[in-house]
Amino acid sequence: MAKTTVLRTNTCGELALKDNNKKVTLCGWVQHVKNLGGLIFFYLKDRYGITQVVFDPQYDKDAHKLAESLKREDVIQVFGRVRPRPQGQDNMDITTGTIEVITDKVNVLNKSAVLPIDIEEETTTNEDMRLKYRYLDLRRPCVQKNIITRHKLVKASRDFFDKQGFLEIETPILAKSTPEGARDYLVPSRVHKGKFYALPQSPQLFKQLLMLSGFDRYVQIARCFRDEDLRADRQPEFTQIDVEMSFVEEEDIYLTMEGLMKHVFNEIGVKVKTPFPRITFKEAMDKYGSDKPDVRFGMHLVNINEIAEKSSFKIFTETVKNGGTIKCINARGCAKFSRKDIDELEKVAKIYDAKGLAWIKVEAKEGTEGNNIEDKKIEGMSAKFFDETLAKALVEKTNANVGDLLLIVGDHKHHIADVALGQLRLHLAKKLEMIPEDEWSFIWVVDFPMMEYDEDAKRHIAMHHPFTSPKDEDLSMLETDPTKVRAKAYDLALNGVELGGGSIRIHSRELQEKVFKAIGLKDDEIASKFGFLLDAFKYGAPPHGGIAFGLDRLAAMVCKEENIREVIAFPKTKHAESLMDSSPSEVDTEQLDEAGIKLK
Repeated sequence: MAKTTVLRTNTCGELALKDNNKKVTLCGWVQHVKNLGGLIFFYLKDRYGITQVVFDPQYDKDAHKLAESLKREDVIQVFGRVRPRPQGQDNMDITTGTIEVITDKVNVLNKSAVLPIDIEEETTTNEDMRLKYRYLDLRRPCVQKNIITRHKLVKASRDFFDKQGFLEIETPILAKSTPEGARDYLVPSRVHKGKFYALPQSPQLFKQLLMLSGFDRYVQIARCFRDEDLRADRQPEFTQIDVEMSFVEEEDIYLTMEGLMKHVFNEIGVKVKTPFPRITFKEAMDKYGSDKPDVRFGMHLVNINEIAEKSSFKIFTETVKNGGTIKCINARGCAKFSRKDIDELEKVAKIYDAKGLAWIKVEAKEGTEGNNIEDKKIEGMSAKFFDETLAKALVEKTNANVGDLLLIVGDHKHHIADVALGQLRLHLAKKLEMIPEDEWSFIWVVDFPMMEYDEDAKRHIAMHHPFTSPKDEDLSMLETDPTKVRAKAYDLALNGVELGGGSIRIHSRELQEKVFKAIGLKDDEIASKFGFLLDAFKYGAPPHGGIAFGLDRLAAMVCKEENIREVIAFPKTKHAESLMDSSPSEVDTEQLDEAGIKLK
């Protein structure tokens, strides 16, 4: 409830029958005007709710006359008395639905022009127009509810961390540009012409330095910036719940963050069961084709290399022979799919670089019901490549029943087969409505590879970031076979979405230098980019680790929005533009001259 002010005694969402005969003053926006020839009704709206206001010429002629001129979205102040609604006219869809305010005075605080967009709850306005007039779009109750829910998430997070002894410490927005990750947003220095600050992609180095400074429990609701191609779950500027802790191992991080999620979700009325299950990166890719698996349904990926290599399908046999992989998912009950349906599935697989999609339908042999393994046969595009023995092995391996559809992807690159089939799994689950809507399935993904080889750059790059500590037992492979080194890294996924990720950090100068060299950095680059960090490590850096959660993404999931723009007050478009204030925009030549910049 809002505090009373000089202009209003109550909000538009709090009055009830207990307030009968109470003299009140309300302020808000006019909604849904009804002029019945004598009485005038409308809803008065603010962010707290709506209250029905009544103007009766027999009660006050002046107020009634002024009410005749009011239009939707005019901003007014009304004075009146609370009374019960007439019998049979209660509206139980709103919190104030049992009362109305009979008005004896009204002040017009501001008139509204005709709105350029539709701001009904179910709007018909396209997204670009909504973003251009975002200040109007934000009046919609559903959008306001999203922003309020986001606030509650932030407050619940702060409350939790405060009770756990964390300190909220702000880190610089203007900092040094460092390699790895996405492109930096650069800010020219007017004082130091030719030099630039970078907006932080995360507070990573600063929070590590805070650990060295003795602040063993840090948290920040941190603004971050990345100059990258956008999609529904990305923005050029975004917010993280950023955490770092000293004298910890992975188990400490898991325990604390599970406590956070339990507390935050409890605040919105959702009970979360802990501890969260864990799965290794390798298991996640093998079983789900994703490093952020949605575990709310089955349809797991099955490796059929041993069967496929004995088939007469040359593509399969050559793939296995050359070290590739053949994977299959069982789409239960989908043998009824038409060829057109299957062609659509193949298009999905090809989006993720699959070269094709093989398919097999499981049917009952003539004269049987197909209840036993011997009574089942396979038909379809690829069935001819499997003799009866292999067909039986395939049906058994995939636990297939009559009426099932087996979908197969193979590739000499394991990653392509896994991801293509994993995405096909998600596509089918949505199509078949297999995913429980009100289930919250958290899962930790652990033991990520520390590095991967970048074919374009022709060097190894850090999968998370180069400050991640390798597993102790894999240290010997850091210089000889970096791609086999596992990291002390972990992600928390929820319903197939990565909520956040983190790691135990390197706190040894010597090990940090080895990792920098493993990703191809030269001594002079290491010194210029990270010299300050390595110098700090000389003075007693404690073991430390942390994690960062995407607040925008978390809020979107809680609000059941697919697009994070729906939970950000003033978001950018997918082209990183703000249609409301027309940014980015050109600047005056004088401003460029001051910064020492000349445009091509």
